Amino acid sequence: MTNQLVSFIKDLYQTNEFIPLHAPCFEGNEQSYVLQTIQSTFVSSVGKFVEDFERRVETYTNSARAVATVNGTAALHTALYMAGVRPNDIVITQALTFVATCNALYHMGAEPAFVDVSPVSLGLCPKALRRFLEQHAELTKHGAVLKSTKQRIKAVVPMHTFGHPVELDELIIVCNDWQISLVEDAAESLGSFYKGQHTGTFGEYGAISFNGNKVITTGGGGIVLCKSLGSGARTKHVTTTAKVQHPYEFYHDEAGFNYRMPNLNAALGCAQIEALPKFIKNKRYLAQLYRDFFSDSEFTFVTEPKYAQSNYWLNAIICPSPQVREKLLKDTNENGVMTRPTWQLMHRLPMYKDCLKGSLVYSEFIESHLINIPSSPVKNLTGA
Repeated sequence: MTNQLVSFIKDLYQTNEFIPLHAPCFEGNEQSYVLQTIQSTFVSSVGKFVEDFERRVETYTNSARAVATVNGTAALHTALYMAGVRPNDIVITQALTFVATCNALYHMGAEPAFVDVSPVSLGLCPKALRRFLEQHAELTKHGAVLKSTKQRIKAVVPMHTFGHPVELDELIIVCNDWQISLVEDAAESLGSFYKGQHTGTFGEYGAISFNGNKVITTGGGGIVLCKSLGSGARTKHVTTTAKVQHPYEFYHDEAGFNYRMPNLNAALGCAQIEALPKFIKNKRYLAQLYRDFFSDSEFTFVTEPKYAQSNYWLNAIICPSPQVREKLLKDTNENGVMTRPTWQLMHRLPMYKDCLKGSLVYSEFIESHLINIPSSPVKNLTGA
């Protein structure tokens, strides 16, 4: 399989050079907009491109307000803060996620608790969430708390793994039953829709990343999606050092964050989002080619759930055994095609090893069987 896969991918990308997992694509107005920013001298947190980028994301996602931040972790930290998460709170999330999901909690003094992911989406499983709550939590007049410590369970954070939307309707029902806030880690899912609605717009807040390996990039950057103009205005205030507007005085009315996206990054984002529909079409067609390639093999290509339209940020296959997975990882990387395993589960990391967790059977299966394969948009892809 290795030789066939390497040849297939190198033919797709029309190169014998090393093929990364996901590289940015700059074919539009990136240089023009960045040069305009440099010429304006407004290269930091003030400038027209920041507001322009926020408006463009609002239009694309149909969110009431989008607030740009310096990176995706800062966006998630802000979203959790705005949802009312505070020190000593418990936040339930999935163990199969990038470490930033948990680090955002850790640095605000909250604790993650881990539940399993769903075979349907590879994201947080609503059935596993309900089982966890029934076993470990109780509902009081102040909301859900852990039975053992009486700590408040303030939020549930599903992550749309590799861009595939989680089972949101079912998760919302569980969160409503237990009076827990839903905050979406949509870092990987710009351009993904759940039943026609963009991810990140279902919870109280959503957070998107624009890191260099995402569907579009601002170099580094993120954005918070807000459900109302009022919550958006407060989010903007909090992320810009909570400075009260004044022609010249510096007065700050709370301990805010300096999470402002620089105008340089926003300029890059404005050019990138102009190409987003093309990128999504290209990536979805690439996923179909991969699906066809693996259709008669022992590998299972990960496809979008039936209820969703995914951006296919990172394409993935499930190998028949951990041994086959290890061999394929080694052989492809040695032959100039970058593949990688998914993240080590969060409860295996030293800082989160003592966190409360439910059964993680499917998360452990995915950890030992899944490989990500090159997913950059392909230039001049036929059919795209």
